[in-house]
Amino acid sequence: MPNNALIESKQQSTTLEVDIPPANRQLETADPLSIIRWARDTFGSGLVLSSSFGVQAAVMLHLATQVVPDIPVIFIDTGYLHAETYHFAENLRRRLNLNLKVYQSPLSPARMEALYGRLWEQDSAEALNRYDHLRKVEPMQRALSDLGATAWLAGLRRGQTQHRQTLRILEKQGDLYKVHPILNWSGKDVHDYLQQHDLPYHPLRDQGYASLGDWHSTRPISPGEHERAGRFQGLKQECGLHLPTTPAENASRSSADI
Repeated sequence: MPNNALIESKQQSTTLEVDIPPANRQLETADPLSIIRWARDTFGSGLVLSSSFGVQAAVMLHLATQVVPDIPVIFIDTGYLHAETYHFAENLRRRLNLNLKVYQSPLSPARMEALYGRLWEQDSAEALNRYDHLRKVEPMQRALSDLGATAWLAGLRRGQTQHRQTLRILEKQGDLYKVHPILNWSGKDVHDYLQQHDLPYHPLRDQGYASLGDWHSTRPISPGEHERAGRFQGLKQECGLHLPTTPAENASRSSADI
């Protein structure tokens, strides 16, 4: 995939400018490995990958490390993940020799609960947004800054949420490019890839979990429910990591949250 067909390319100091519409026209029909190779060739050492080590995490981890074996893998540890998630992450770290970068909020779970209460029990999207900013968004922003990221690979799929249906393979979020190699994949595509490469699902999948986050705001789904139905008590679909901002973000910036 020649880069000169996709990039209006100039390096001004350290800023790479990519012409997004023509890039998307070519990337939309490319397979995930070709998309990741394009991202590697385009962004070089500024390319990172995020993983929540959720149900299908092994797919993107395996795809990305085939192309960039030492790609930094950002893992946001909220302090409230299932025990099985920590074990799953460690197993995949060893199996795939991951260059894992773990980030956490500087605000401990105990301190956060003392200051704000159990935000997930307040039956409010606003409270959940504040929680997500404190425990997920701020650590991710810090990770991207620390690692000098210019582009972020993420394993989002269009079928997961209404917001993700609007995405393109290549997006820009502020100064950061985001690349979604498996955006067009179905659940069957994911299953087939895991089977083909003998990769594991998260162990909680066998207990009915189709999408995983923190233990307090994730539940197994019933037959016929959408895979994201078990998240956030039905109050919202996104945790904020893949949105330009969250409602709590601006409020949090002006307070002494952390």
